[in-house]
Amino acid sequence: MPAAAVAGAAVIGGIYSARKSANAAQDASNAQVAASDRGIAEQQRQFDAVRELLQPYVNTGTTALGQQGDLTGLNGTGAQQAAIAALQNSPQFAALQQQGTNAILQNASATGGLRGGNTQAALAQFSPALLSQLITDQYSRLGGLSAMGQNAAAGVGNAGMQTGSGISNLLQQQGAAQAGGALAQGRAQAGYVNAFGNAIGAYGALGGFGGGGGSSSPSNAELAAKYGF
Repeated sequence: MPAAAVAGAAVIGGIYSARKSANAAQDASNAQVAASDRGIAEQQRQFDAVRELLQPYVNTGTTALGQQGDLTGLNGTGAQQAAIAALQNSPQFAALQQQGTNAILQNASATGGLRGGNTQAALAQFSPALLSQLITDQYSRLGGLSAMGQNAAAGVGNAGMQTGSGISNLLQQQGAAQAGGALAQGRAQAGYVNAFGNAIGAYGALGGFGGGGGSSSPSNAELAAKYGF
């Protein structure tokens, strides 16, 4: 077989092998990157779903916490007065006041002390005591709601941290896949040079350069510089 044919076959075979290897590596890198993209999108979707589910509880807890601040005067005396007045004017206070007043009067009537000083004192003390109890009860109920909101907010925060960690891992996988693809491309380029150099060496060994010896064959580095690999 002529030396040129042998060299040509070596070049074609080497380049074909290197190109197939590079394409396979790039396809694998692209598949890994695409899988990471899908994983990132799914984690973000799941986090958005969790946040949407918990948002009503967060909102309720935030509102309750603000109302606790109103009752304690944390948000100013005006807000405190308005919160207490709202309780005092509420249907619940009116109903409880009516029931308590009736009970005091009925008890006084049964014992013959309807016009006595004790009855009047009990009536005078009843409304403030009732309002104070309602304020305490309301604060306690609001505390339950604000705690629920706090737990919901913590749940969103934990979900966010887990999502961030998962996405970070997937991004690292993407980087590794892309780096692997780039390295494979580099090895493929080196394969082109080696294939060409091996072919030239074979050509020279078969006497293609006229001397029959390999000493006149250019090196791979020289070939790379000459042909721009």
